[in-house]
Amino acid sequence: MNQLGALWPVSDYTLGGGGIGQVWGSTDRAEAIATVQAAVDHGVTLLDLAPMYGRGEAESVVGAAFDGSLPDGIRVTSKCLLATDTTEAIADRLEKSILRSLDSLRAEHIDLFFLHSQIILDDYQFPTPLNETQTQWSVTQQCFDEAVRPAFEALIKRGLIGAWGVTGTGHPDAIEQILASDKPPQAVQLISNLLDSPGGIKRYPEAARQRALMAQAAANGIGVMGIRAVQAGALCLEFDRPIAMDHPEMLDYERAAPFRALCQTWAMDPAIVAHRYALAMQGVSTVVLGVKNRQELMACLDGGGPLSMEQIASIDALGLQRP
Repeated sequence: MNQLGALWPVSDYTLGGGGIGQVWGSTDRAEAIATVQAAVDHGVTLLDLAPMYGRGEAESVVGAAFDGSLPDGIRVTSKCLLATDTTEAIADRLEKSILRSLDSLRAEHIDLFFLHSQIILDDYQFPTPLNETQTQWSVTQQCFDEAVRPAFEALIKRGLIGAWGVTGTGHPDAIEQILASDKPPQAVQLISNLLDSPGGIKRYPEAARQRALMAQAAANGIGVMGIRAVQAGALCLEFDRPIAMDHPEMLDYERAAPFRALCQTWAMDPAIVAHRYALAMQGVSTVVLGVKNRQELMACLDGGGPLSMEQIASIDALGLQRP
Protein backbone atom coordinates (compact mmCIF):
# COMPACT_ATOMS: atom_id res chain seq x y z
CA MET A 1 0.00 0.00 0.00
CA ASN A 2 1.12 3.53 -0.82
CA GLN A 3 -0.34 6.94 -0.08
CA LEU A 4 -2.12 8.53 -3.06
CA GLY A 5 -1.21 12.14 -2.43
CA ALA A 6 -3.39 13.54 0.36
CA LEU A 7 -6.26 11.17 -0.42
CA TRP A 8 -5.97 7.66 0.99
CA PRO A 9 -3.77 4.55 0.90
CA VAL A 10 -3.90 2.66 -2.38
CA SER A 11 -2.57 -0.71 -3.54
CA ASP A 12 0.53 -0.90 -5.75
CA TYR A 13 -1.72 -1.89 -8.64
CA THR A 14 -5.05 -0.42 -9.70
CA LEU A 15 -7.37 -2.42 -11.95
CA GLY A 16 -8.04 -0.42 -15.10
CA GLY A 17 -11.30 -0.43 -17.01
CA GLY A 18 -9.87 -0.84 -20.51
CA GLY A 19 -9.34 -4.59 -20.31
CA ILE A 20 -12.59 -5.44 -18.55
CA GLY A 21 -14.37 -3.06 -20.94
CA GLN A 22 -13.05 -5.16 -23.85
CA VAL A 23 -10.85 -2.36 -25.21
CA TRP A 24 -7.56 -4.31 -24.96
CA GLY A 25 -8.32 -7.52 -26.84
CA SER A 26 -11.04 -10.11 -26.64
CA THR A 27 -12.76 -11.19 -23.43
CA ASP A 28 -16.35 -11.66 -22.28
CA ARG A 29 -18.46 -10.30 -19.46
CA ALA A 30 -18.25 -13.42 -17.28
CA GLU A 31 -14.45 -13.37 -17.38
CA ALA A 32 -14.38 -9.61 -16.85
CA ILE A 33 -16.57 -9.94 -13.74
CA ALA A 34 -14.38 -12.76 -12.42
CA THR A 35 -11.29 -10.62 -13.05
CA VAL A 36 -12.69 -7.73 -11.00
CA GLN A 37 -13.61 -10.04 -8.14
CA ALA A 38 -10.19 -11.71 -8.23
CA ALA A 39 -8.43 -8.34 -8.17
CA VAL A 40 -10.28 -7.29 -5.03
CA ASP A 41 -9.75 -10.71 -3.42
CA HIS A 42 -6.00 -10.32 -3.97
CA GLY A 43 -5.63 -6.86 -2.49
CA VAL A 44 -6.38 -4.36 -5.26
CA THR A 45 -8.15 -1.40 -3.65
CA LEU A 46 -8.84 0.94 -6.60
CA LEU A 47 -10.81 0.39 -9.82
CA ASP A 48 -10.08 2.94 -12.55
CA LEU A 49 -13.13 3.25 -14.79
CA ALA A 50 -14.76 5.49 -17.38
CA PRO A 51 -17.90 5.43 -19.54
CA MET A 52 -15.77 5.30 -22.70
CA TYR A 53 -14.28 1.94 -21.70
CA GLY A 54 -16.51 -0.29 -23.79
CA ARG A 55 -19.32 2.31 -23.92
CA GLY A 56 -20.18 1.77 -20.29
CA GLU A 57 -19.24 -1.92 -20.19
CA ALA A 58 -16.41 -1.57 -17.66
CA GLU A 59 -18.62 0.27 -15.17
CA SER A 60 -21.47 -2.19 -15.74
CA VAL A 61 -19.07 -5.07 -15.08
CA VAL A 62 -18.11 -3.58 -11.70
CA GLY A 63 -21.74 -2.97 -10.87
CA ALA A 64 -22.55 -6.60 -11.65
CA ALA A 65 -19.46 -7.95 -9.87
CA PHE A 66 -20.58 -6.62 -6.50
CA ASP A 67 -24.29 -6.13 -7.12
CA GLY A 68 -23.95 -2.44 -6.41
CA SER A 69 -22.26 -2.89 -3.04
CA LEU A 70 -18.50 -2.40 -3.20
CA PRO A 71 -16.51 -4.22 -0.48
CA ASP A 72 -15.15 -2.10 2.35
CA GLY A 73 -12.01 -0.21 1.37
CA ILE A 74 -12.59 -0.51 -2.38
CA ARG A 75 -12.77 2.75 -4.29
CA VAL A 76 -13.67 3.65 -7.87
CA THR A 77 -12.76 6.40 -10.30
CA SER A 78 -14.54 7.63 -13.37
CA LYS A 79 -13.79 10.17 -16.09
CA CYS A 80 -15.37 12.52 -18.58
CA LEU A 81 -14.24 13.88 -21.94
CA LEU A 82 -15.07 17.54 -22.53
CA ALA A 83 -14.44 20.24 -25.08
CA THR A 84 -13.96 23.91 -24.29
CA ASP A 85 -17.46 25.24 -23.69
CA THR A 86 -19.59 27.52 -21.53
CA THR A 87 -19.79 27.18 -17.75
CA GLU A 88 -23.37 25.92 -17.98
CA ALA A 89 -22.61 23.34 -20.68
CA ILE A 90 -19.58 22.01 -18.78
CA ALA A 91 -21.54 21.59 -15.55
CA ASP A 92 -24.39 19.87 -17.38
CA ARG A 93 -22.09 17.49 -19.23
CA LEU A 94 -20.19 16.51 -16.09
CA GLU A 95 -23.35 15.87 -14.10
CA LYS A 96 -24.92 13.74 -16.84
CA SER A 97 -21.71 11.70 -17.18
CA ILE A 98 -21.51 11.09 -13.44
CA LEU A 99 -25.17 10.10 -13.16
CA ARG A 100 -24.77 7.62 -16.03
CA SER A 101 -21.69 6.15 -14.36
CA LEU A 102 -23.44 5.86 -11.02
CA ASP A 103 -26.33 4.07 -12.71
CA SER A 104 -23.96 1.57 -14.34
CA LEU A 105 -22.01 1.08 -11.11
CA ARG A 106 -25.24 0.84 -9.07
CA ALA A 107 -23.59 3.31 -6.72
CA GLU A 108 -24.29 6.68 -5.15
CA HIS A 109 -20.78 8.12 -5.05
CA ILE A 110 -17.57 8.17 -7.12
CA ASP A 111 -14.43 8.45 -5.03
CA LEU A 112 -12.21 10.17 -7.60
CA PHE A 113 -13.38 11.81 -10.82
CA PHE A 114 -11.02 12.81 -13.64
CA LEU A 115 -11.17 15.30 -16.45
CA HIS A 116 -10.05 12.98 -19.25
CA SER A 117 -9.66 15.69 -21.90
CA GLN A 118 -6.40 17.19 -23.07
CA ILE A 119 -5.69 20.42 -21.26
CA ILE A 120 -4.03 23.04 -23.46
CA LEU A 121 -2.81 26.61 -23.14
CA ASP A 122 -5.39 29.20 -24.15
CA ASP A 123 -3.61 30.19 -27.34
CA TYR A 124 -2.38 26.71 -28.32
CA GLN A 125 -2.95 25.50 -31.87
CA PHE A 126 -2.54 21.82 -32.73
CA PRO A 127 -0.52 21.15 -35.87
CA THR A 128 -2.56 20.80 -39.06
CA PRO A 129 -4.54 18.58 -39.65
CA LEU A 130 -4.84 17.63 -35.95
CA ASN A 131 -6.27 21.02 -35.07
CA GLU A 132 -9.52 20.11 -36.83
CA THR A 133 -10.05 16.96 -34.76
CA GLN A 134 -8.38 17.55 -31.41
CA THR A 135 -10.08 20.74 -30.29
CA GLN A 136 -13.27 18.76 -29.68
CA TRP A 137 -11.44 16.78 -26.97
CA SER A 138 -9.45 19.65 -25.51
CA VAL A 139 -10.08 22.12 -22.68
CA THR A 140 -8.24 25.41 -22.50
CA GLN A 141 -6.78 26.58 -19.22
CA GLN A 142 -9.30 29.41 -19.05
CA CYS A 143 -12.18 26.97 -19.45
CA PHE A 144 -10.62 24.71 -16.84
CA ASP A 145 -10.25 27.54 -14.33
CA GLU A 146 -13.62 29.18 -14.96
CA ALA A 147 -15.84 26.16 -15.63
CA VAL A 148 -14.34 22.74 -14.95
CA ARG A 149 -12.75 23.26 -11.53
CA PRO A 150 -15.82 25.08 -10.10
CA ALA A 151 -18.06 22.30 -11.42
CA PHE A 152 -15.89 19.69 -9.70
CA GLU A 153 -16.04 21.61 -6.44
CA ALA A 154 -19.83 21.82 -6.69
CA LEU A 155 -20.06 18.07 -7.32
CA ILE A 156 -17.97 17.42 -4.20
CA LYS A 157 -20.32 19.58 -2.13
CA ARG A 158 -23.28 17.58 -3.46
CA GLY A 159 -21.62 14.32 -2.45
CA LEU A 160 -21.54 12.86 -5.96
CA ILE A 161 -17.74 12.72 -6.04
CA GLY A 162 -15.15 12.63 -3.28
CA ALA A 163 -12.21 14.23 -5.09
CA TRP A 164 -11.12 15.26 -8.57
CA GLY A 165 -8.10 14.88 -10.78
CA VAL A 166 -6.83 15.27 -14.33
CA THR A 167 -5.47 12.90 -16.93
CA GLY A 168 -2.08 14.36 -17.69
CA THR A 169 -1.90 13.53 -21.39
CA GLY A 170 -2.56 17.08 -22.57
CA HIS A 171 0.11 19.62 -23.39
CA PRO A 172 2.85 19.42 -20.73
CA ASP A 173 3.04 23.21 -20.35
CA ALA A 174 -0.66 23.32 -19.44
CA ILE A 175 -0.45 20.30 -17.14
CA GLU A 176 2.54 21.88 -15.40
CA GLN A 177 0.57 25.03 -14.69
CA ILE A 178 -2.45 23.08 -13.42
CA LEU A 179 -0.25 21.10 -11.01
CA ALA A 180 1.40 24.29 -9.77
CA SER A 181 -1.86 26.23 -9.26
CA ASP A 182 -3.18 27.28 -5.87
CA LYS A 183 -6.11 24.86 -6.34
CA PRO A 184 -4.41 21.78 -7.83
CA PRO A 185 -5.99 18.40 -8.53
CA GLN A 186 -5.80 15.77 -5.82
CA ALA A 187 -4.54 13.20 -8.33
CA VAL A 188 -3.10 13.07 -11.82
CA GLN A 189 -2.74 10.20 -14.25
CA LEU A 190 0.61 10.25 -16.05
CA ILE A 191 2.32 8.08 -18.65
CA SER A 192 4.67 5.77 -16.73
CA ASN A 193 6.70 3.45 -18.92
CA LEU A 194 10.36 2.73 -19.53
CA LEU A 195 10.21 4.26 -23.02
CA ASP A 196 8.77 7.54 -21.71
CA SER A 197 6.37 7.20 -24.63
CA PRO A 198 2.72 8.28 -24.85
CA GLY A 199 2.53 6.43 -28.16
CA GLY A 200 -0.56 7.03 -30.24
CA ILE A 201 -2.29 9.31 -27.73
CA LYS A 202 0.29 12.09 -28.11
CA ARG A 203 -1.24 14.92 -30.13
CA TYR A 204 1.41 17.64 -29.88
CA PRO A 205 4.95 17.82 -31.31
CA GLU A 206 6.64 19.05 -28.11
CA ALA A 207 8.35 16.69 -25.65
CA ALA A 208 5.96 15.04 -23.19
CA ARG A 209 8.12 15.47 -20.03
CA GLN A 210 6.33 12.80 -17.98
CA ARG A 211 9.07 12.40 -15.39
CA ALA A 212 9.30 16.13 -14.72
CA LEU A 213 5.53 16.23 -14.23
CA MET A 214 5.73 13.26 -11.84
CA ALA A 215 8.35 15.04 -9.76
CA GLN A 216 6.27 18.22 -9.69
CA ALA A 217 3.13 16.34 -8.64
CA ALA A 218 4.97 14.51 -5.87
CA ALA A 219 6.53 17.74 -4.62
CA ASN A 220 3.07 19.34 -4.45
CA GLY A 221 1.47 16.39 -2.64
CA ILE A 222 -0.59 15.33 -5.66
CA GLY A 223 -1.18 11.60 -6.06
CA VAL A 224 0.20 10.04 -9.24
CA MET A 225 -1.48 7.10 -10.96
CA GLY A 226 0.85 5.55 -13.54
CA ILE A 227 -0.81 4.64 -16.84
CA ARG A 228 0.29 2.78 -19.99
CA ALA A 229 3.03 0.83 -18.19
CA VAL A 230 3.32 -1.55 -21.16
CA GLN A 231 2.68 1.27 -23.67
CA ALA A 232 -0.52 -0.27 -25.05
CA GLY A 233 1.26 -3.58 -25.70
CA ALA A 234 4.52 -2.26 -27.15
CA LEU A 235 6.43 -3.63 -24.13
CA CYS A 236 4.82 -7.08 -24.24
CA LEU A 237 6.13 -10.16 -26.00
CA GLU A 238 3.58 -9.59 -28.74
CA PHE A 239 0.38 -7.67 -29.44
CA ASP A 240 -2.97 -9.27 -28.69
CA ARG A 241 -4.71 -7.28 -31.43
CA PRO A 242 -3.94 -6.24 -35.04
CA ILE A 243 -1.59 -3.24 -35.25
CA ALA A 244 -0.55 -1.44 -38.44
CA MET A 245 3.18 -1.45 -39.14
CA ASP A 246 3.34 2.35 -39.09
CA HIS A 247 1.28 2.76 -35.92
CA PRO A 248 3.11 4.55 -33.05
CA GLU A 249 2.63 1.48 -30.83
CA MET A 250 4.23 -0.79 -33.44
CA LEU A 251 7.13 1.64 -33.85
CA ASP A 252 7.62 1.53 -30.08
CA TYR A 253 7.42 -2.27 -30.15
CA GLU A 254 10.26 -2.39 -32.66
CA ARG A 255 12.27 0.13 -30.65
CA ALA A 256 11.83 -2.02 -27.53
CA ALA A 257 13.46 -5.12 -29.06
CA PRO A 258 16.62 -4.72 -26.89
CA PHE A 259 14.39 -4.60 -23.80
CA ARG A 260 12.72 -7.90 -24.71
CA ALA A 261 16.15 -9.41 -25.34
CA LEU A 262 17.30 -8.28 -21.88
CA CYS A 263 14.20 -9.78 -20.28
CA GLN A 264 14.96 -13.05 -22.04
CA THR A 265 18.39 -13.17 -20.37
CA TRP A 266 16.59 -12.64 -17.05
CA ALA A 267 14.04 -15.36 -17.92
CA MET A 268 11.28 -12.84 -17.19
CA ASP A 269 8.13 -11.81 -19.05
CA PRO A 270 8.74 -8.30 -20.46
CA ALA A 271 5.18 -7.21 -19.61
CA ILE A 272 5.76 -8.07 -15.95
CA VAL A 273 9.12 -6.31 -15.97
CA ALA A 274 7.54 -3.23 -17.55
CA HIS A 275 4.91 -3.08 -14.81
CA ARG A 276 7.55 -3.47 -12.10
CA TYR A 277 9.61 -0.71 -13.74
CA ALA A 278 6.58 1.61 -13.60
CA LEU A 279 6.07 0.76 -9.92
CA ALA A 280 9.62 1.90 -9.23
CA MET A 281 9.30 5.27 -10.98
CA GLN A 282 9.77 8.21 -8.63
CA GLY A 283 6.47 9.65 -7.44
CA VAL A 284 4.16 6.92 -8.76
CA SER A 285 1.76 5.68 -6.07
CA THR A 286 -0.14 3.07 -8.07
CA VAL A 287 0.11 1.57 -11.55
CA VAL A 288 -3.06 0.99 -13.54
CA LEU A 289 -3.33 -2.49 -15.04
CA GLY A 290 -4.96 -2.92 -18.44
CA VAL A 291 -5.51 -6.65 -17.99
CA LYS A 292 -8.56 -8.33 -19.50
CA ASN A 293 -8.65 -11.69 -17.72
CA ARG A 294 -7.60 -13.44 -14.53
CA GLN A 295 -4.52 -14.99 -16.09
CA GLU A 296 -3.06 -11.59 -17.01
CA LEU A 297 -4.12 -10.15 -13.66
CA MET A 298 -2.44 -12.80 -11.57
CA ALA A 299 0.72 -12.69 -13.66
CA CYS A 300 1.06 -9.01 -12.67
CA LEU A 301 0.04 -9.44 -9.03
CA ASP A 302 2.38 -12.41 -8.58
CA GLY A 303 5.20 -10.82 -10.56
CA GLY A 304 6.84 -9.06 -7.63
CA GLY A 305 7.28 -5.50 -6.43
CA PRO A 306 9.30 -2.64 -7.93
CA LEU A 307 12.46 -3.54 -9.80
CA SER A 308 15.80 -3.13 -8.06
CA MET A 309 18.01 -0.15 -8.79
CA GLU A 310 20.40 -2.46 -10.61
CA GLN A 311 17.65 -3.79 -12.87
CA ILE A 312 16.42 -0.28 -13.65
CA ALA A 313 19.96 0.82 -14.45
CA SER A 314 20.34 -2.10 -16.88
CA ILE A 315 17.12 -1.14 -18.67
CA ASP A 316 17.95 2.57 -18.78
CA ALA A 317 21.38 1.74 -20.18
CA LEU A 318 19.65 0.43 -23.32
CA GLY A 319 18.95 4.05 -24.26
CA LEU A 320 15.29 3.49 -25.15
CA GLN A 321 13.77 6.57 -23.52
CA ARG A 322 12.44 9.24 -25.82
CA PRO A 323 14.41 12.50 -25.59
